[in-house]
Amino acid sequence: MKAVHRLAPLLAVLAMLGPFSVDTFFPAFRMMEAHFGVTAASMQQTLSLYLGSYAVMSLLHGPLSDAYGRRPVILVSTTLFALATTGCALAPNFTTLLVFRVAQGVAAGAGLIVGRAIIRDRFSGPDAQRLMSQVSMIFSAAPALAPVVGGVLVGLGGWRSIFGALAGFTLLTVLACWKALPETLPLVQRRPISPRSLAATYFAMLRDGIFRRLALASVFNFGALFLYIASAPGFVLDILKLGERQFAWLFVPVIGGMMIGAFVSGRLAGRRSAAQVLAIAYGLMACGHVLNLAVAFCLPPGVPWSVLPIALVGVGVSLSVPSVTLLLLDRYPQMRGAASSLQAALTLLFNAMLAGVVAPLVSHHVQALALTSAVMGSLGFVIWRLVRPAVLRAAAQAPVVVQVPQPPPI
Repeated sequence: MKAVHRLAPLLAVLAMLGPFSVDTFFPAFRMMEAHFGVTAASMQQTLSLYLGSYAVMSLLHGPLSDAYGRRPVILVSTTLFALATTGCALAPNFTTLLVFRVAQGVAAGAGLIVGRAIIRDRFSGPDAQRLMSQVSMIFSAAPALAPVVGGVLVGLGGWRSIFGALAGFTLLTVLACWKALPETLPLVQRRPISPRSLAATYFAMLRDGIFRRLALASVFNFGALFLYIASAPGFVLDILKLGERQFAWLFVPVIGGMMIGAFVSGRLAGRRSAAQVLAIAYGLMACGHVLNLAVAFCLPPGVPWSVLPIALVGVGVSLSVPSVTLLLLDRYPQMRGAASSLQAALTLLFNAMLAGVVAPLVSHHVQALALTSAVMGSLGFVIWRLVRPAVLRAAAQAPVVVQVPQPPPI
């Protein structure tokens, strides 16, 4: 248990870097639009391009850690993230900003993806679920803190100070990893990486019906909540009519709900099966979506009633994440890094589409937001119900062993 408590804060900080670079600069959106002379739709691309590059690179973070070890991949990626964030702070024009946002996305995913593999390397059973839940609980605070911190920084030093502060925080994280992050993958367990074997591995995973449906359920579960995060500038500033320093009205309740869900998941570890935990999670999500629809169609937009149902959805989503993630990783115990990468990539590609295509269409209409979120939540539930019998059967069988072409030894 002591090892669990020591590792959780460091892994959580690593996982926080990605979310921090998603919404820390939301309060500066209007200022950046004016500074660069671009539209709100163009500014939205700073989010979608970041998530797109994050998703593509996510396919490599896990396999690279399977080949070269967890620690080197995290150290190199986190250092590159610090450099890219510095580039954002110094960007002289909008095109340069977009280039460095892509570079941020390339480096940002290692902490979350490789961190999950580290958890499964070191722990199993209830201990793994507890640590996954603790990391999720601490990690969930990032999106709530980020826009609040961003609002303070933009008032003190303008939008560039947001990226400058994030770069400094990342450098401190690199130093902490250098001193305290253990290597959890022995040399004898490392798998050489090659494009052919990697493509074959991912293709085999996508052909696995259980893995595919679990991944899709996870994508839609989180997408129902992420839609509000991606739409935050429009939802907070235009729908709720709040100011640039009042993003906390959305993020504190929502992320508070996610922290509650992660805490409950940790408490249920070893006491309830994954299927039982997910039944509770989907019940909470359903209640949240029904209340959100009722508020959106029956009441004028305002706080706190327009955000509390979304917070309840956040409780259910966060409660579901550790169980679904562990079910996915346990399908491929010899390739947990690759499995974690594929799950993250699918989620991020979907979120990039939400941020770049869906959010600009619905972020200024409270009923459209609520309906779109509820549809995604419903799809997640339906997919889980379809795969649940197969998951229960597979739990009593041996893990999947994927036969893929192997490169020469290294």
